[in-house]
Amino acid sequence: MAHTKSAKKMIEVISRQRSHNRAVKRTVNTYIDRAEELISSKELEPAKEAVKQASVALDKAARKGIIHPNNAARHKSRLAKKYNVAFPATKA
Repeated sequence: MAHTKSAKKMIEVISRQRSHNRAVKRTVNTYIDRAEELISSKELEPAKEAVKQASVALDKAARKGIIHPNNAARHKSRLAKKYNVAFPATKA
């Protein structure tokens, strides 16, 4: 348990940051899930848009330090690969 005033304040600050970061991660995962679902259902245009939204969300989370940049790159790469396998004539 924290003893100093500053340590007690930091507990509150970290708690707020954690709840915000968890919300952002959940949003990113929702975008990824939506893109994968549209890719598997073979809907070209909605899937393309969903992959783009997921990539933007991943980049934003990585830029703000919520997820590691390599984690974002890995997820973007896997999404693009799934998209390109499902729709070989078009590229993301």
